[in-house]
Amino acid sequence: MDGSSLRCKGLIGDGCGGDREFFIENENLFVYDSISKTTSKLASGIKDAIAISKKGCDIFIVTKEKKMVFNLSKLEFI
Repeated sequence: MDGSSLRCKGLIGDGCGGDREFFIENENLFVYDSISKTTSKLASGIKDAIAISKKGCDIFIVTKEKKMVFNLSKLEFI
């Protein structure tokens, strides 16, 4: 994980993915688990991302063209 990627952190108790770090790198959405020290790819094809945030089970991604929502319960864009 380098400093050039967009990132946000899940809060413990806010739904899915508490205390995990979510980040976009090379047009892919990843999750990093600090306990197991593992990184997993959740989605790809995210072009020109400019912001990422999380609330509950949803990851909100803003690109130059659109807004996207990735649901952690379904593991897909909604």
